[in-house]
Amino acid sequence: MGLYGLIADLRREHQTTAATQTLDMVTAELGRTRDNLKDAVRNLEGKSLPPGGKQILDELVSRARADGVYDLDFGPDPYDKPVPEPLDEGTAGIGAVLAISSVVGIALAVVAVIVGLNAIFSTNG
Repeated sequence: MGLYGLIADLRREHQTTAATQTLDMVTAELGRTRDNLKDAVRNLEGKSLPPGGKQILDELVSRARADGVYDLDFGPDPYDKPVPEPLDEGTAGIGAVLAISSVVGIALAVVAVIVGLNAIFSTNG
C-alpha cells in the first residue's frame, strides 16, 4: 500500500478532530518534502501537534516502515533549475560570432540613419 493509502486508512480508523488535524499537517509536510515521510516527521517535531496527534503520527510511521514507504527518495525536483552545463569552445565561438554580427548590424543601421539625415538636411530646396 502507498503512503497516502496509509493516511487514508488512519483517517477512516481515527475519525477525531485531532487525528484529522495531525494527518492534514503530515500531508502538508509531505508536499514540501516530495513525499518523504521521514523528512516530514522531522519537520513536524518543532511544531505543536493536537492532543493525541503524537500517537497517530507514531502509528503512521510504524505502518510506513512496515510497508517500506517511510523514507522514499524520488531524486531532485524536476521543476527546479537544471544544473548548468559547462560551456564548450564551439558554443562560445558561435555566441561570439552572433554578438559581433549584431553589433555590426546595429552600427550599419546607425551609419545609414546618419547618412540619410545628412542627405535630407544638406539638400538645397
